[in-house]
Amino acid sequence: MKNKIGLTLVTIISLLQSCSKQEYVNIPKNADGSAYITTVASTTNTGITTLDDGFSVTATLPNAKAGDVMTTELLAQQIPAGGSAYQLLPITGTQKTVTVGSDLKATVTYTRAQALLVNPGDVVTVTYAGKTESALTSLTLAKATSVKGPLYGGTAVNIIRNAGAAYFDVTVAPKAAAYTGTVTVLKKNGIALAWSSASYAYGTKVPISGDDYAVGKDTMYYAFVSKVGNYNDTIKMTVFANTPLFQLTKSGTMVLGATTGGVNVLNNGTVKATDTLAILAIDAASLQVHAGSALRAGTSISFVPSTSAVYSTGNSQDIIALFDAGTASATIDPIAGVPVNIFKIVDGANTYYGILKITSVVPGTSVAYEYKIGSTYAQLAILK
Repeated sequence: MKNKIGLTLVTIISLLQSCSKQEYVNIPKNADGSAYITTVASTTNTGITTLDDGFSVTATLPNAKAGDVMTTELLAQQIPAGGSAYQLLPITGTQKTVTVGSDLKATVTYTRAQALLVNPGDVVTVTYAGKTESALTSLTLAKATSVKGPLYGGTAVNIIRNAGAAYFDVTVAPKAAAYTGTVTVLKKNGIALAWSSASYAYGTKVPISGDDYAVGKDTMYYAFVSKVGNYNDTIKMTVFANTPLFQLTKSGTMVLGATTGGVNVLNNGTVKATDTLAILAIDAASLQVHAGSALRAGTSISFVPSTSAVYSTGNSQDIIALFDAGTASATIDPIAGVPVNIFKIVDGANTYYGILKITSVVPGTSVAYEYKIGSTYAQLAILK
């Protein structure tokens, strides 16, 4: 009995010793004995747009060797035979073989037709498979053409009737080569009307004006078309014409005898009543509002009485017409007079119309005001 127990203990000890020496994982090592850690495959691609015919993908394969052969294939969302839902499946006939170069890179090229890329937003997946390495990436068919606008001086504006011309910036950016063609612009002022068209050299700012809109029609439909070979790219836009309103509303207070006794109406900056930039200023005691006494040569302001209703409407066309039909004066009495007045500023070669409302008066001390100004896009580049 004792011999059997002794043999059993020897057997167990032998097994434990053999287990402690067993290597569960063989870790690849460098020459210096440190663990050999590989990097992960990566890819780059040319991208593809609606004006490109194909694309290329380059895979960097750090675990492959120069001369290794990789099999590439395209996959896309498709409904399999007999199925009812989309699945990511290989595209028939798209397997290719590419050889890994000395730089451990392999490049493959496919056409847009092979990749089943038809509409913007369509996606294709490219796979690489080999004995020691693999990689994959996805590409999305992007729009080649983009349109910004309407703009004036680089700033987005609303289209206003009779406010001058704004413009669209059209960018066409295929991946294969810089665009050198023309941009065809179609437009119509009403959904049921026929399109009119004009072609512009690429890089030309495409004009748009409130005068393009017929009376009673406030919607313009646009289509911007670029073309490379057999491919066309179209951007559609709808642009509304707005009632011609003054674009800026400013407010403040002129304080008698202070550094804020005058106002430069072009930027609503407060100045002394005797400053050369004081387009508006107030008098002592009576608080009469008029041009500053030292206003620079070539600049003047005059007023035509109006109403609060006209001020609220803010229609620049109507307000300008009312000024031209009225009798102008050089001063406003903010206490006994009319609290709303249309004004006209002549500043050298520039003329600005607006409408001024006296909002409150502290007798012998101050006049608070609000005004609307800016009836053309060009003025918006000057007025602040």
